[in-house]
Amino acid sequence: METSGRKTRPNSRGWRRGKPRGAPNPRRPDSDPGPHLGWGSNPESSPGSRLRPHPRPRPHLHTEPDLEPVSLQTPSPDSVSGPDLFFVSESDPVPKPGPDSGPGPGPGPGTGRGPGPGPGPGPGQAPGMLRDETLDGATVPSLWRGSLEIRSESVTCRHTLCYPLAQAQKLQVTSVSWNATGSVVACSYGRLDDGDWSTEKSFVCSWNLDRRGLNPRQPSAVVEVPSSVMCLAFHPTQPSHIAGGLYSGEVLVWDMSRPEDSLLWRTGMTDDTHTDPVYQVAWLPEPRHSHRFQLLSVSTDGKVLLWQAAGPGQLQLTEGFALVVQQIPRNTKLKKPTRGETEVGVTALAFSSFDSSLFILGTEGGFPLKCSTAVEVAALTRMPSSLPLRAPAQFTFSPHGGPIYSVSCSPFHRNLFLSAGTDGHIHLYSMLQAQPLTSLQLSHKYLFSVRWSPVRPLVFAAASGEGDIQLFDLRKSSQKPTVSIKQTPDESPVYCLEFNLQQTQLLAAGDAKGVVKIWQLSTEFTEQAPRETEDLDQLATEVAS
Repeated sequence: METSGRKTRPNSRGWRRGKPRGAPNPRRPDSDPGPHLGWGSNPESSPGSRLRPHPRPRPHLHTEPDLEPVSLQTPSPDSVSGPDLFFVSESDPVPKPGPDSGPGPGPGPGTGRGPGPGPGPGPGQAPGMLRDETLDGATVPSLWRGSLEIRSESVTCRHTLCYPLAQAQKLQVTSVSWNATGSVVACSYGRLDDGDWSTEKSFVCSWNLDRRGLNPRQPSAVVEVPSSVMCLAFHPTQPSHIAGGLYSGEVLVWDMSRPEDSLLWRTGMTDDTHTDPVYQVAWLPEPRHSHRFQLLSVSTDGKVLLWQAAGPGQLQLTEGFALVVQQIPRNTKLKKPTRGETEVGVTALAFSSFDSSLFILGTEGGFPLKCSTAVEVAALTRMPSSLPLRAPAQFTFSPHGGPIYSVSCSPFHRNLFLSAGTDGHIHLYSMLQAQPLTSLQLSHKYLFSVRWSPVRPLVFAAASGEGDIQLFDLRKSSQKPTVSIKQTPDESPVYCLEFNLQQTQLLAAGDAKGVVKIWQLSTEFTEQAPRETEDLDQLATEVAS
């Protein structure tokens, strides 16, 4: 069979047809959306796709030198209920909001410009105003509703990292990861818009931030990869080992300490390999050997696969799971699947910090799934596999208005997790109920990443398609971010962010310009307040009840 566009290869449904050049791009919101795969999205869902929608790359960025600390202004008590959200760029301090003050420098989230329309403001809601759909009607401790003390925060851009060769190819940062010591940050470069993603060369780069004479434009190690790298995850205990998932469906592990001969293991292209892009990988301790780890991968082909090193250079499948429409729990109202639609595409993954067998999946249909690796039910699928595939889904949560891009489980509460997606909303869920505890509209564009703080129970960060990173402290407000940092002044999307688990004051974020910025957070975001864990428990209990 002949196809135009990129190369094809066989899978369980016969030959995969590449997207013909010039055809509408399902990841571009300004193109014809075509048919919507997203079973499970709500009636107001925007058209979804088999792949993440991302805007076109912007012109080449001239990297700036490391910048001085920037003072960020916490919203005043009067501004909490108003429509204005104050932003800060790296060079401009935010003025103190006054009674007649307007938005700070840089466009806010209500600009309406961008690659695609996001959900508009609700009735009686001013553009750019954040919306809290659940907490307004709930009994919440006055701790989150009281007046806010006016004080300045300090967030410093410690490093602005880039790889000029990747920027010359207009590649974007698709993922970032910190190593086990917290001194090395790595990023993957790829293309998340138009182009022949499967065959275009990309890179994995790492920088040792503790090294003297660090050159932000010259990575400590560079690995060239023949396909776009969609995701990365450093090994939990081996500081130089890092896993990556490719657009081609392969999973690889590299040793960044030997960039000339870095490849350690790979899945190869077999019946067990994913047939769609791999959107997330994660390291899991083996059940019987806690010091040994397996590698888990998820993809839009509907498979969740566990890999283990087996001999020189080879990753072998040890367990497999498949998500099919017929076996998704119907505990919440979801759209019925169309005829012939079987696989449920997976776009995000997060494991519980309290149960190593429990994990949350984000899907193309917009609904989160509670899943378990301990299930014994066989999956009703004809997808080829050397091992029997099982059905992991146990509970379905109410959907977003489009595909989910990111999920994050709380490290301080066994039942709480966050999700973010194309509808510009952050949902806070309890695993005990289908409806979200609260829903915050943070952007009129997409939200690409959300991460819970590893040290502050009530703090999380989100990355948006408007070029900003929003830091929330629920002790101060359940409706507005405490600080909003402008990473890209021209509103190029921020695709990924990760807190440093060892040096908890550091936050890495990668964007569409091919830049990774290392932000240093003040102690306001890194030191727990008294009874903060109890406050989180109280918030979850009172809202859920």
